Amino acid sequence: MFERVADLYERARPTYPDDAVAWLAEQLRIERTSTVLDLGAGTGKLTRMLVPLAARVIAVEPGPNMLAQLRHAVPEAEAILGAAEAIPVPDDSVDAVVCGQSFHWFRTDEALREIERVLRPGGGLGLIWNEREPDDPLQEQISKLIEPFVPPGRPPLHAAVGAFVGRTFAEFVSHRVPFVQELDADGVVDRILSISFVAAASEQRQRELADALRALVDARGGRVPFRYRTEVFATFSVG
Repeated sequence: MFERVADLYERARPTYPDDAVAWLAEQLRIERTSTVLDLGAGTGKLTRMLVPLAARVIAVEPGPNMLAQLRHAVPEAEAILGAAEAIPVPDDSVDAVVCGQSFHWFRTDEALREIERVLRPGGGLGLIWNEREPDDPLQEQISKLIEPFVPPGRPPLHAAVGAFVGRTFAEFVSHRVPFVQELDADGVVDRILSISFVAAASEQRQRELADALRALVDARGGRVPFRYRTEVFATFSVG
């Protein structure tokens, strides 16, 4: 679905807070000699933050349009077309696997087997998501507007973290970092239209939603603090 809006995703989605990425790198022991795999890398929002931290960054992404955006934005990374369920890198070849805004899209059991395969012994797995802050009044109103677009039974973004339990990974540790962007009406509209299930809606429904979002921002003076919290998880292979 993101293939339809790859340019919008690159333009509208934020990167990750420096503090969140620094915590993840410290937990996973990423250093200048490390090889890191960014799995489901999208347009490279996380990839570009990893490049200064590691010797080698491999970015694997299943969408050609998203991958094209990544190659343009992060030419220093090794960008490869591929899926989490069939990672196109050799066994025992990476020190850490990181998944930015992507792990919930994977077929969990297959992806975990592949992650275990490509990690070197004792290698780390890190997951990170930027989530709209649910307790913020503006975000509460936005959530009400997009509620009709949400697929039935859609689980929380990081529900799959529980899949680590009982596998060859240690108990995960977690961290949370709040941050805020100042956005105008166009920025808010672009951000919300980049959500997968909104992008899947008809043009008419998207236009109606965009009008409602613009009215929401205009009623607050034309610019709003768009609040997030970044959820970060880290664990290690013990197999």
